[in-house]
Amino acid sequence: QVQPIESGGGLVQAGDSLRLTCKTSGGTFSRYGMGWFRQAPGQERTFVAAITWNGARTYYADSARGRFTISREHAENTVYLQMNSLKPEDTAVYYCGVRVYGPDGNYDRAVGYDYWGQGTQVTVSS
Repeated sequence: QVQPIESGGGLVQAGDSLRLTCKTSGGTFSRYGMGWFRQAPGQERTFVAAITWNGARTYYADSARGRFTISREHAENTVYLQMNSLKPEDTAVYYCGVRVYGPDGNYDRAVGYDYWGQGTQVTVSS
């Protein structure tokens, strides 16, 4: 059983930075693509960023590109999301997803992920 656990969320002001962490247990982390999604109250879960199993490719939502950076550390079974220049519209619960079984591609779609963490709340005040 693969279990990702997110941490690092919090309450910050607009313009601040946060680094989210997703530590994964079970399975073989170095084989899995990883992604970050977010969900605001009353809205669907939407794509933020993703990284391939070897870190060779990264993908970003338009809203995240240029402000957020996804990275991974295989020795720690961990993927990070560095978020800079945060805006109030970034407020959401952020979820880490793990791609275990699916084919390559469609990193921006939640259906492509097989395991999810419990989420971490990010609140950005204006």
